[in-house]
Amino acid sequence: SLSPSTLKFSNSLSYPACKIEVPERLTVSHEALIKNGLADRCVSVPVREATDADILLVHSEEYLEAVKKTPYMTLEDLKEFTLQYGDVYFHPNIYHCAKLAAGAALQLVDSVMTGKVRNGMALVRPPGHHSMSSAANGFCVFNNVAIAAQYAKQKYGLKRVLIVDWDVHHGQGVQYCFEDDPSVLYFSWHRYEHQKFWPQLRESDYDSVGKEKGAGFNINVPWNKVGMKNSDYLSVFCHVLLPVAYEFCPDLVLVCAGFDSAIGDPEGEMCASPDIFAHLTHLLMNLAGGKLCAVLEGGYNLTSLPQSVCQTVQTLLGDPAPRPANLDGPCESALESLHCVRSAHRQYWSCLKHAGIAISTKRVKLAEEEERLEKGDEEKSQEEQVWPEPPKRVTPPIRAALVLPNGVACPDGCESFGASEDADPVIVNKLRYVAAASCLFVLPQGCSDASGFLQAVLGLLLPLGYEYDPSLVLLVRMPDSGVCDSVWQQLTGLLQGLAQGHTLVLMQEGEKERVAPTASALLGDAAPSLGQLHSPLPEDVEVLERLRHRLQGDWKLLQTTGETGESPYLQPVFGLSVLGYYGGST
Repeated sequence: SLSPSTLKFSNSLSYPACKIEVPERLTVSHEALIKNGLADRCVSVPVREATDADILLVHSEEYLEAVKKTPYMTLEDLKEFTLQYGDVYFHPNIYHCAKLAAGAALQLVDSVMTGKVRNGMALVRPPGHHSMSSAANGFCVFNNVAIAAQYAKQKYGLKRVLIVDWDVHHGQGVQYCFEDDPSVLYFSWHRYEHQKFWPQLRESDYDSVGKEKGAGFNINVPWNKVGMKNSDYLSVFCHVLLPVAYEFCPDLVLVCAGFDSAIGDPEGEMCASPDIFAHLTHLLMNLAGGKLCAVLEGGYNLTSLPQSVCQTVQTLLGDPAPRPANLDGPCESALESLHCVRSAHRQYWSCLKHAGIAISTKRVKLAEEEERLEKGDEEKSQEEQVWPEPPKRVTPPIRAALVLPNGVACPDGCESFGASEDADPVIVNKLRYVAAASCLFVLPQGCSDASGFLQAVLGLLLPLGYEYDPSLVLLVRMPDSGVCDSVWQQLTGLLQGLAQGHTLVLMQEGEKERVAPTASALLGDAAPSLGQLHSPLPEDVEVLERLRHRLQGDWKLLQTTGETGESPYLQPVFGLSVLGYYGGST
């Protein structure tokens, strides 16, 4: 959803800190969606203004009444009003636009929750995640995503909402709103640099985990250096966010979709390429039965912003993700943050109980070394960053084809040809399979229960798969695998983020009842929820951790600690074969 009215305000009072928040952020994003043929494939959701009742779900009545007066203020009065708050500006039209931005998020929630659309993205401004109960902050007037979360809980009776904030700034407004609320899990990664980067809050660090009943439901991942790459982002998803999110089992996923965490952005100074957002989006799409609403936050480079928006929307539309690029493993600073976060939350989440408790001593740096690093980062950030256009993503004419024995009906949406007949060359061409230079072979054998198996998938299989970067995923189901249908569908869905979606599933003839759920996963339908997962069995955790420790020297995306980190399981691994590789040079 995009409202032309949200383009009608700009930094008319020329506040230096706000010069990058311009109307062109929306126009270039929308034009890119049109140019790439994505806008025509989306359902356009009409925008409404958020009501007072909507806004009061998060904000104080006193603050709302004060903002209501801004359309009638002179420029001098607006300037004086603005000075009450930090890094924000008020324009005569901004109250109207802020109501539309929040209302667009609510319309998207309504459309997703009522099944009118599967998922969606709202292109809005002003952004929202810095806005607090009684204060505008950081370009934000009303907290769009926080309002949407409260609205969804109230109107649809949702018990658990996950908010994923991949903006490069900490969304402290969202954190403050839900820090004592166990019904909302808030995850944020953000540039922090040991509290030297805006908003420079002590409570943005990894050890701010929430309060009272909400303890453990606030996850902060601080980036203490600039230049984070695709590997750093994927590592945090695989080793923190996804395990906790599956254990939490949300009814709805809201994304504070800030793209200032992409390469080239003047605020973030990160090096993650726009196509990484295709993979981050894909990894969230099996949660909550696929109910995902992304709402634009930051993003100030007018080249990487529209590229990132298109990557996100194209994945929401179900197109295969591009091959992951530049996965050379997380950097030492990212590993330090990852280790600290896992250690801080191990007491709250059973999936993290095995995380090491020793905190790296590398946080204590000599002043001279810190100054040298900062100077190097500053010089690097001044260099003009250049990156290639994200690869063109193809929408396959046929997404899934089946070879079925006699007597097995072909599920809707699939193309079928018999095992005994020659394949139609036209169909083979449409499938767009290539001669694989490398193949990821997955023969799933269940751990003792779903929790252990999912932990193996998220903590071992996905990191290995992403780093290996296969051309084809070969997934084999055996009758005695011990993998239930819902876990099988989750596995099938997650693996389609690899190899540009080229997935070949082999099943035995006797598994007729598995054809429909498998085809559903291959067609991009969200897998059924696994429910709130209990703690994995100790024997499963022990085997998985030993295997991860054994492999992490060769596979960098398996690492969860820096050079000083230690695994509690240092013995040789026995008895569990998770996957095998063949092809290429491996």
